[in-house]
Amino acid sequence: MLIYFTLPLIAVLLLLVPFAFMAKKIRSGKSPKGAFIGNLCTFAGIMLAAFIVPIGNFVSAASEESTKAALSTGTGLGYLAAALAVGLSCIGSGIAVAAGAPAAIGATSEDPKNFVKALIFVVLGEGIALYGLLISILIISNIGG
Repeated sequence: MLIYFTLPLIAVLLLLVPFAFMAKKIRSGKSPKGAFIGNLCTFAGIMLAAFIVPIGNFVSAASEESTKAALSTGTGLGYLAAALAVGLSCIGSGIAVAAGAPAAIGATSEDPKNFVKALIFVVLGEGIALYGLLISILIISNIGG
């Protein structure tokens, strides 16, 4: 039982170590490029270990009762599709709002009459995330797991 708590704690600590070096380099005025690459390599190593350990049956957290009610591959792919629908639509919405909101603020500061027009463009960007959420709700409701 102790292994279930220590392994994630070690993984989090390994991911935080390069940030300390990165902050030190930023304060000294040096480029944090090496620390960033180190962080990416640490992250890739931990993710590789996260895939290898369950595949190799080194850790088995499932009991016999839970394996009888295991999800099918189609159900798992449905949940993955729902997560991707929300995640990617939120990323797209963030990109749209990041481009539209500063322009809307600038247009409103020059002419306050442009507030409503500018607000519409920002809301259209936010709508992308809502569409992704709606699609994920439809996917989850049709999984039937």
